[in-house]
Amino acid sequence: MELIMSDFSKILDKAKELEAKMKESQQKIKEIRVEGVSGSNSVKITLDGDGEMQTIKLSDDIMKEDKTIIEDLIVAAHNSAKSQLKSKTTEEISKATGGFGIPGFKWPL
Repeated sequence: MELIMSDFSKILDKAKELEAKMKESQQKIKEIRVEGVSGSNSVKITLDGDGEMQTIKLSDDIMKEDKTIIEDLIVAAHNSAKSQLKSKTTEEISKATGGFGIPGFKWPL
């Protein structure tokens, strides 16, 4: 019985350690900034760690283009930024969990 309690205590300690690391990781994720670019730097979009758009910058040259081209470039820049954010978020979670993924866990992005 003592052996079982000792093992249980170790499991609880590991769970508390993982929880603390995940909280720290979540804070670091909030501080992430990524920039998606398209159209040879004519469209730049910055997202924060929560996936919220912080800035969008359009070059003067792109404003001369057709509206549908501009719209497509905005979507492409956003998708680029979102892909980078997903990668950085996954990397940060991996650090917190010691490189071991949590089966079935998906970060809400």
